[in-house]
Amino acid sequence: MDKLKVCLLNDSFPPMIDGVANAVVNYANVISNGLGEVVVATPQYPNVVDNYPFRVIRYPSIDTTKLFGYRAGYPLAPKTADALTAFKPSVIHSHCPVSSMILGRLLREATGAPLIMTYHTKFDIDIKNAIKSKLLAESSIRMLVDNISAADEVWAVSRGAGENLVSLGFKGEYVVMENGVDFARGIASRERVDALRKQHGFTDDDTVFLFVGRLMWYKGIRLILAGLNAAAKAGARFKMVFVGDGQDREEMERFAMDLGINEFCVFTGAVHDRELLRDYFSLADLFLFPSTFDTNGIVVREAAACGLGSLLIEGSCAAEGVTCGHNAILIHEDVDELARVVLGVCKDREHYRQIGEHAMDELYVSWEDSVKHAAERYRLITTETFERRRSFTDEVGSRLVKPYSDWSRIKLLTEREDLPTRRRSDRYL
Repeated sequence: MDKLKVCLLNDSFPPMIDGVANAVVNYANVISNGLGEVVVATPQYPNVVDNYPFRVIRYPSIDTTKLFGYRAGYPLAPKTADALTAFKPSVIHSHCPVSSMILGRLLREATGAPLIMTYHTKFDIDIKNAIKSKLLAESSIRMLVDNISAADEVWAVSRGAGENLVSLGFKGEYVVMENGVDFARGIASRERVDALRKQHGFTDDDTVFLFVGRLMWYKGIRLILAGLNAAAKAGARFKMVFVGDGQDREEMERFAMDLGINEFCVFTGAVHDRELLRDYFSLADLFLFPSTFDTNGIVVREAAACGLGSLLIEGSCAAEGVTCGHNAILIHEDVDELARVVLGVCKDREHYRQIGEHAMDELYVSWEDSVKHAAERYRLITTETFERRRSFTDEVGSRLVKPYSDWSRIKLLTEREDLPTRRRSDRYL
Protein backbone atom coordinates (compact mmCIF):
# COMPACT_ATOMS: atom_id res chain seq x y z
CA MET A 1 0.00 0.00 0.00
CA ASP A 2 1.29 3.50 -0.86
CA LYS A 3 2.56 5.58 2.02
CA LEU A 4 0.42 8.45 3.17
CA LYS A 5 1.27 12.04 2.22
CA VAL A 6 -0.23 14.18 4.96
CA CYS A 7 -0.41 17.96 5.14
CA LEU A 8 -0.88 19.11 8.75
CA LEU A 9 -2.19 22.64 9.32
CA ASN A 10 -2.35 24.57 12.58
CA ASP A 11 -2.30 28.20 13.69
CA SER A 12 0.06 27.39 16.59
CA PHE A 13 3.38 25.58 16.42
CA PRO A 14 6.67 25.89 18.32
CA PRO A 15 7.99 28.29 19.52
CA MET A 16 4.35 28.78 20.59
CA ILE A 17 3.67 26.00 23.08
CA ASP A 18 0.17 24.74 23.75
CA GLY A 19 -1.65 21.43 23.68
CA VAL A 20 -2.63 21.66 20.01
CA ALA A 21 0.86 22.64 18.87
CA ASN A 22 2.17 19.66 20.83
CA ALA A 23 -0.38 17.42 19.11
CA VAL A 24 0.69 18.57 15.64
CA VAL A 25 4.38 18.03 16.42
CA ASN A 26 3.64 14.49 17.57
CA TYR A 27 1.40 13.72 14.59
CA ALA A 28 4.21 14.84 12.31
CA ASN A 29 6.90 12.90 14.16
CA VAL A 30 4.98 9.63 14.22
CA ILE A 31 3.81 9.86 10.60
CA SER A 32 7.30 10.70 9.33
CA ASN A 33 8.72 7.75 11.29
CA GLY A 34 7.50 5.06 8.91
CA LEU A 35 3.82 5.83 8.25
CA GLY A 36 4.35 8.27 5.41
CA GLU A 37 5.51 11.70 4.35
CA VAL A 38 4.37 14.85 6.12
CA VAL A 39 4.55 18.62 5.75
CA VAL A 40 3.37 21.15 8.36
CA ALA A 41 2.07 24.59 7.37
CA THR A 42 1.84 27.23 10.10
CA PRO A 43 2.19 31.01 10.59
CA GLN A 44 5.65 32.57 10.67
CA TYR A 45 7.25 33.59 13.97
CA PRO A 46 10.28 35.91 14.12
CA ASN A 47 13.74 34.33 14.16
CA VAL A 48 12.47 30.75 14.17
CA VAL A 49 14.65 27.93 12.87
CA ASP A 50 12.72 24.71 12.26
CA ASN A 51 14.87 21.66 12.91
CA TYR A 52 12.56 18.67 12.55
CA PRO A 53 12.65 15.34 10.69
CA PHE A 54 9.79 16.71 8.55
CA ARG A 55 9.28 19.82 6.46
CA VAL A 56 7.72 22.96 7.96
CA ILE A 57 6.34 25.69 5.68
CA ARG A 58 5.85 29.07 7.35
CA TYR A 59 3.46 31.63 5.84
CA PRO A 60 3.21 35.40 6.60
CA SER A 61 1.65 36.47 9.88
CA ILE A 62 0.90 39.52 12.00
CA ASP A 63 1.37 39.92 15.74
CA THR A 64 -1.97 39.50 17.50
CA THR A 65 -0.55 37.87 20.63
CA LYS A 66 -1.83 40.62 22.96
CA LEU A 67 -5.37 40.04 21.75
CA PHE A 68 -5.52 36.28 21.18
CA GLY A 69 -2.19 34.93 22.50
CA TYR A 70 -1.17 33.83 18.98
CA ARG A 71 0.04 35.34 15.74
CA ALA A 72 -2.57 35.55 12.98
CA GLY A 73 -1.47 33.92 9.74
CA TYR A 74 -2.24 35.04 6.18
CA PRO A 75 -3.11 31.75 4.46
CA LEU A 76 -3.46 33.15 0.93
CA ALA A 77 0.25 33.71 0.29
CA PRO A 78 1.02 32.38 -3.24
CA LYS A 79 4.37 30.80 -2.29
CA THR A 80 2.69 28.79 0.46
CA ALA A 81 -0.05 27.64 -1.90
CA ASP A 82 2.43 26.61 -4.58
CA ALA A 83 4.63 24.66 -2.14
CA LEU A 84 1.71 22.76 -0.62
CA THR A 85 0.17 22.00 -4.00
CA ALA A 86 3.51 20.65 -5.23
CA PHE A 87 3.61 18.31 -2.21
CA LYS A 88 0.47 16.57 -3.60
CA PRO A 89 -1.03 15.48 -0.25
CA SER A 90 -3.27 12.44 -0.03
CA VAL A 91 -4.84 13.86 3.17
CA ILE A 92 -5.17 17.41 4.51
CA HIS A 93 -5.62 17.63 8.28
CA SER A 94 -6.37 20.98 9.91
CA HIS A 95 -6.15 21.35 13.68
CA CYS A 96 -7.55 24.88 13.86
CA PRO A 97 -10.73 26.36 12.35
CA VAL A 98 -9.26 29.78 11.54
CA SER A 99 -6.41 30.48 9.08
CA SER A 100 -5.47 26.81 8.86
CA MET A 101 -8.96 25.78 7.83
CA ILE A 102 -9.12 28.45 5.12
CA LEU A 103 -5.80 27.22 3.78
CA GLY A 104 -7.05 23.64 4.00
CA ARG A 105 -10.17 24.41 1.97
CA LEU A 106 -8.13 26.12 -0.74
CA LEU A 107 -5.64 23.26 -0.81
CA ARG A 108 -8.48 20.74 -1.13
CA GLU A 109 -9.81 22.58 -4.17
CA ALA A 110 -6.33 22.59 -5.69
CA THR A 111 -5.48 18.94 -5.05
CA GLY A 112 -8.72 17.03 -4.52
CA ALA A 113 -7.38 15.55 -1.27
CA PRO A 114 -9.92 15.03 1.57
CA LEU A 115 -9.93 17.59 4.36
CA ILE A 116 -10.18 16.60 8.05
CA MET A 117 -10.73 19.08 10.86
CA THR A 118 -9.92 18.18 14.48
CA TYR A 119 -11.78 20.17 17.12
CA HIS A 120 -9.39 20.50 20.06
CA THR A 121 -10.46 23.59 21.97
CA LYS A 122 -13.60 25.34 23.16
CA PHE A 123 -13.03 28.31 20.90
CA ASP A 124 -16.23 30.01 22.05
CA ILE A 125 -14.63 30.74 25.44
CA ASP A 126 -11.48 32.22 23.90
CA ILE A 127 -13.56 34.31 21.50
CA LYS A 128 -15.84 35.65 24.23
CA ASN A 129 -12.80 36.54 26.35
CA ALA A 130 -11.11 38.36 23.45
CA ILE A 131 -14.18 40.02 21.88
CA LYS A 132 -16.37 41.96 24.31
CA SER A 133 -19.13 42.69 21.81
CA LYS A 134 -21.74 39.95 22.09
CA LEU A 135 -22.83 40.43 18.47
CA LEU A 136 -19.28 40.22 17.11
CA ALA A 137 -18.48 37.22 19.31
CA GLU A 138 -21.57 35.34 18.14
CA SER A 139 -20.79 36.19 14.51
CA SER A 140 -17.22 34.93 14.94
CA ILE A 141 -18.46 31.66 16.44
CA ARG A 142 -20.87 31.14 13.55
CA MET A 143 -18.04 31.75 11.10
CA LEU A 144 -15.87 29.14 12.82
CA VAL A 145 -18.68 26.58 12.86
CA ASP A 146 -19.28 27.16 9.13
CA ASN A 147 -15.56 26.69 8.50
CA ILE A 148 -15.51 23.46 10.50
CA SER A 149 -18.63 22.20 8.72
CA ALA A 150 -16.81 22.52 5.38
CA ALA A 151 -14.49 19.61 6.27
CA ASP A 152 -15.04 16.18 4.74
CA GLU A 153 -14.83 14.72 8.22
CA VAL A 154 -14.73 16.31 11.67
CA TRP A 155 -12.82 14.76 14.58
CA ALA A 156 -13.16 15.70 18.25
CA VAL A 157 -10.56 14.88 20.88
CA SER A 158 -13.26 13.78 23.34
CA ARG A 159 -16.99 13.24 23.48
CA GLY A 160 -17.31 16.44 25.51
CA ALA A 161 -15.45 18.39 22.83
CA GLY A 162 -17.87 17.10 20.21
CA GLU A 163 -20.86 18.01 22.37
CA ASN A 164 -19.46 21.52 22.80
CA LEU A 165 -19.15 21.87 19.03
CA VAL A 166 -22.75 20.73 18.57
CA SER A 167 -23.88 23.26 21.19
CA LEU A 168 -22.34 26.00 19.04
CA GLY A 169 -24.52 25.07 16.09
CA PHE A 170 -22.60 22.31 14.31
CA LYS A 171 -25.16 20.13 12.51
CA GLY A 172 -22.93 17.32 11.28
CA GLU A 173 -21.47 14.22 12.88
CA TYR A 174 -18.02 13.67 14.30
CA VAL A 175 -15.49 11.00 15.12
CA VAL A 176 -13.86 10.90 18.57
CA MET A 177 -10.10 10.59 18.03
CA GLU A 178 -8.18 10.89 21.29
CA ASN A 179 -4.77 12.50 21.54
CA GLY A 180 -1.80 10.71 23.02
CA VAL A 181 1.13 11.54 25.28
CA ASP A 182 4.74 11.99 24.21
CA PHE A 183 6.10 10.84 27.57
CA ALA A 184 7.14 7.24 27.89
CA ARG A 185 5.86 5.56 31.05
CA GLY A 186 8.16 6.08 33.98
CA ILE A 187 8.98 8.20 37.02
CA ALA A 188 12.04 10.47 37.04
CA SER A 189 15.08 9.22 38.93
CA ARG A 190 15.30 9.83 42.66
CA GLU A 191 18.41 11.96 42.06
CA ARG A 192 16.58 14.32 39.69
CA VAL A 193 13.54 14.62 41.94
CA ASP A 194 15.72 15.30 44.99
CA ALA A 195 17.61 17.98 43.06
CA LEU A 196 14.34 19.68 42.11
CA ARG A 197 13.07 19.40 45.68
CA LYS A 198 16.26 21.05 46.92
CA GLN A 199 16.03 23.79 44.26
CA HIS A 200 12.66 24.88 45.61
CA GLY A 201 13.51 24.36 49.26
CA PHE A 202 11.06 21.48 49.74
CA THR A 203 11.67 18.69 52.25
CA ASP A 204 10.83 15.01 51.90
CA ASP A 205 7.93 15.54 54.30
CA ASP A 206 6.31 18.29 52.20
CA THR A 207 3.08 17.35 50.43
CA VAL A 208 3.30 18.79 46.92
CA PHE A 209 0.45 19.67 44.59
CA LEU A 210 0.96 20.55 40.93
CA PHE A 211 -0.75 22.38 38.08
CA VAL A 212 0.68 22.42 34.53
CA GLY A 213 -0.80 24.52 31.75
CA ARG A 214 -1.63 28.01 30.56
CA LEU A 215 -2.20 30.33 33.50
CA MET A 216 -5.70 31.50 32.61
CA TRP A 217 -8.49 31.86 35.14
CA TYR A 218 -10.82 29.64 33.11
CA LYS A 219 -8.52 26.70 33.81
CA GLY A 220 -10.00 26.44 37.30
CA ILE A 221 -7.08 28.08 39.10
CA ARG A 222 -9.27 30.35 41.23
CA LEU A 223 -10.86 27.17 42.59
CA ILE A 224 -7.40 25.71 43.28
CA LEU A 225 -6.22 28.77 45.22
CA ALA A 226 -9.46 29.14 47.16
CA GLY A 227 -9.48 25.43 48.02
CA LEU A 228 -5.87 25.52 49.16
CA ASN A 229 -6.65 28.54 51.32
CA ALA A 230 -9.55 26.72 52.97
CA ALA A 231 -7.33 23.68 53.56
CA ALA A 232 -4.57 25.84 55.05
CA LYS A 233 -7.06 27.38 57.47
CA ALA A 234 -8.03 23.83 58.48
CA GLY A 235 -4.41 23.02 59.31
CA ALA A 236 -3.01 21.59 56.04
CA ARG A 237 0.64 22.25 55.25
CA PHE A 238 1.69 21.85 51.64
CA LYS A 239 3.54 23.24 48.64
CA MET A 240 1.72 24.20 45.43
CA VAL A 241 3.64 24.42 42.15
CA PHE A 242 2.22 26.18 39.09
CA VAL A 243 4.16 25.29 35.92
CA GLY A 244 3.25 27.48 32.97
CA ASP A 245 2.64 31.04 31.96
CA GLY A 246 -0.26 33.08 30.68
CA GLN A 247 -2.10 36.38 30.63
CA ASP A 248 -3.58 35.92 34.11
CA ARG A 249 -0.40 34.94 35.94
CA GLU A 250 0.17 38.29 37.68
CA GLU A 251 -3.44 38.38 38.90
CA MET A 252 -3.07 34.84 40.22
CA GLU A 253 0.07 35.70 42.16
CA ARG A 254 -1.68 38.73 43.65
CA PHE A 255 -4.70 36.60 44.55
CA ALA A 256 -2.47 34.07 46.32
CA MET A 257 -0.87 36.94 48.22
CA ASP A 258 -4.24 38.42 49.17
CA LEU A 259 -5.31 35.02 50.51
CA GLY A 260 -2.09 34.73 52.49
CA ILE A 261 -0.93 31.46 50.89
CA ASN A 262 1.73 32.90 48.57
CA GLU A 263 4.49 31.46 50.77
CA PHE A 264 3.19 27.98 49.93
CA CYS A 265 3.01 28.64 46.15
CA VAL A 266 5.70 28.48 43.49
CA PHE A 267 5.14 29.94 40.01
CA THR A 268 7.90 28.52 37.80
CA GLY A 269 6.94 30.05 34.46
CA ALA A 270 6.86 27.99 31.27
CA VAL A 271 8.93 24.79 31.23
CA HIS A 272 9.90 23.63 27.73
CA ASP A 273 12.33 20.88 28.79
CA ARG A 274 10.23 17.70 28.71
CA GLU A 275 12.48 15.81 31.14
CA LEU A 276 12.32 18.68 33.62
CA LEU A 277 8.55 18.58 33.27
CA ARG A 278 8.69 14.85 34.06
CA ASP A 279 10.64 15.77 37.20
CA TYR A 280 7.81 18.06 38.34
CA PHE A 281 5.19 15.38 37.70
CA SER A 282 7.33 12.87 39.62
CA LEU A 283 7.81 15.29 42.52
CA ALA A 284 4.13 15.91 43.18
CA ASP A 285 1.63 13.91 45.23
CA LEU A 286 -1.48 14.97 43.27
CA PHE A 287 -2.11 16.86 40.05
CA LEU A 288 -4.81 19.52 40.44
CA PHE A 289 -6.68 20.06 37.18
CA PRO A 290 -10.20 21.34 37.97
CA SER A 291 -10.70 22.68 34.44
CA THR A 292 -14.04 22.50 32.67
CA PHE A 293 -12.57 24.39 29.71
CA ASP A 294 -10.15 21.78 28.40
CA THR A 295 -11.57 19.33 25.88
CA ASN A 296 -9.06 16.53 26.37
CA GLY A 297 -6.60 17.30 29.14
CA ILE A 298 -3.40 15.82 27.69
CA VAL A 299 -1.64 16.93 30.87
CA VAL A 300 -3.76 14.44 32.82
CA ARG A 301 -2.31 11.65 30.66
CA GLU A 302 1.17 13.15 31.01
CA ALA A 303 0.76 13.06 34.78
CA ALA A 304 -0.44 9.46 34.53
CA ALA A 305 2.63 8.54 32.47
CA CYS A 306 4.72 9.67 35.46
CA GLY A 307 2.64 7.81 38.04
CA LEU A 308 0.73 10.89 39.23
CA GLY A 309 -3.01 10.85 39.83
CA SER A 310 -5.25 13.84 39.11
CA LEU A 311 -8.04 15.74 40.79
CA LEU A 312 -10.68 16.50 38.12
CA ILE A 313 -14.17 17.96 37.89
CA GLU A 314 -16.91 15.37 37.59
CA GLY A 315 -18.46 15.53 34.12
CA SER A 316 -15.57 17.47 32.56
CA CYS A 317 -13.88 16.33 29.35
CA ALA A 318 -10.65 15.65 31.24
CA ALA A 319 -12.56 13.23 33.49
CA GLU A 320 -13.83 11.03 30.65
CA GLY A 321 -12.84 7.40 31.18
CA VAL A 322 -11.51 7.71 34.74
CA THR A 323 -12.71 5.94 37.89
CA CYS A 324 -13.04 8.06 41.00
CA GLY A 325 -11.01 6.79 43.93
CA HIS A 326 -9.13 4.30 41.77
CA ASN A 327 -7.14 6.13 39.07
CA ALA A 328 -8.30 9.71 39.72
CA ILE A 329 -10.22 11.89 42.17
CA LEU A 330 -13.46 13.53 41.01
CA ILE A 331 -15.10 16.49 42.74
CA HIS A 332 -17.76 19.08 41.97
CA GLU A 333 -16.67 22.68 41.35
CA ASP A 334 -16.70 23.32 45.06
CA VAL A 335 -14.06 24.95 47.25
CA ASP A 336 -14.81 22.81 50.30
CA GLU A 337 -14.60 19.57 48.30
CA LEU A 338 -11.18 20.53 46.94
CA ALA A 339 -10.04 21.51 50.43
CA ARG A 340 -11.10 18.10 51.81
CA VAL A 341 -9.05 16.33 49.15
CA VAL A 342 -6.01 18.49 49.96
CA LEU A 343 -6.37 17.61 53.65
CA GLY A 344 -6.72 13.92 52.76
CA VAL A 345 -3.55 13.90 50.67
CA CYS A 346 -1.61 15.63 53.44
CA LYS A 347 -2.70 12.90 55.87
CA ASP A 348 -2.17 9.86 53.60
CA ARG A 349 0.25 10.49 50.73
CA GLU A 350 0.78 6.78 50.14
CA HIS A 351 -2.88 6.21 49.21
CA TYR A 352 -2.65 8.85 46.51
CA ARG A 353 0.59 7.39 45.20
CA GLN A 354 -1.34 4.16 44.62
CA ILE A 355 -3.95 6.13 42.65
CA GLY A 356 -1.08 7.46 40.54
CA GLU A 357 0.16 3.92 39.87
CA HIS A 358 -3.30 2.90 38.68
CA ALA A 359 -3.42 5.99 36.43
CA MET A 360 -0.09 4.98 34.88
CA ASP A 361 -1.38 1.48 34.15
CA GLU A 362 -4.84 2.43 32.88
CA LEU A 363 -5.01 6.01 31.54
CA TYR A 364 -1.79 6.29 29.59
CA VAL A 365 -2.05 6.44 25.78
CA SER A 366 1.07 6.90 23.65
CA TRP A 367 1.18 9.18 20.63
CA GLU A 368 2.37 6.22 18.57
CA ASP A 369 -0.85 4.34 19.23
CA SER A 370 -3.02 7.42 18.83
CA VAL A 371 -1.54 8.51 15.48
CA LYS A 372 -1.51 4.96 14.09
CA HIS A 373 -5.23 4.84 14.79
CA ALA A 374 -5.61 8.18 13.02
CA ALA A 375 -3.58 6.89 10.06
CA GLU A 376 -5.97 3.97 9.67
CA ARG A 377 -8.79 6.49 9.49
CA TYR A 378 -6.84 8.56 6.95
CA ARG A 379 -6.68 5.59 4.60
CA LEU A 380 -10.39 4.87 4.98
CA ILE A 381 -11.33 8.51 4.44
CA THR A 382 -9.15 8.79 1.34
CA THR A 383 -11.00 5.97 -0.41
CA GLU A 384 -14.49 6.90 0.73
CA THR A 385 -14.13 10.63 0.18
CA PHE A 386 -13.17 10.20 -3.46
CA GLU A 387 -16.21 7.99 -4.00
CA ARG A 388 -18.42 10.64 -2.42
CA ARG A 389 -16.81 13.38 -4.49
CA ARG A 390 -17.67 11.59 -7.73
CA SER A 391 -21.30 11.35 -6.63
CA PHE A 392 -21.31 14.99 -5.56
CA THR A 393 -19.84 16.09 -8.90
CA ASP A 394 -22.45 14.15 -10.84
CA GLU A 395 -25.16 15.81 -8.77
CA VAL A 396 -24.15 19.46 -8.93
CA GLY A 397 -21.99 19.43 -12.06
CA SER A 398 -20.35 22.71 -12.90
CA ARG A 399 -21.11 24.29 -9.52
CA LEU A 400 -18.22 22.32 -7.99
CA VAL A 401 -14.98 24.27 -8.23
CA LYS A 402 -12.49 21.98 -9.97
CA PRO A 403 -8.94 21.59 -8.71
CA TYR A 404 -6.53 23.96 -10.45
CA SER A 405 -2.75 24.16 -10.40
CA ASP A 406 -3.06 27.94 -10.77
CA TRP A 407 -4.05 29.17 -7.29
CA SER A 408 -4.94 32.63 -8.63
CA ARG A 409 -8.08 31.11 -10.19
CA ILE A 410 -9.39 29.52 -7.00
CA LYS A 411 -12.10 31.20 -4.95
CA LEU A 412 -13.08 30.24 -1.43
CA LEU A 413 -16.59 28.80 -1.50
CA THR A 414 -18.94 30.63 0.82
CA GLU A 415 -22.33 29.15 0.04
CA ARG A 416 -23.09 26.39 2.53
CA GLU A 417 -24.67 24.22 -0.19
CA ASP A 418 -21.43 24.28 -2.16
CA LEU A 419 -19.52 22.50 0.58
CA PRO A 420 -19.48 18.70 0.28
CA THR A 421 -20.29 17.15 3.64
CA ARG A 422 -19.97 13.47 4.41
CA ARG A 423 -22.45 11.62 6.58
CA ARG A 424 -21.67 8.34 8.28
CA SER A 425 -23.21 6.26 11.03
CA ASP A 426 -19.99 5.05 12.67
CA ARG A 427 -18.88 8.41 14.04
CA TYR A 428 -17.82 7.31 17.49
CA LEU A 429 -14.79 5.05 17.19
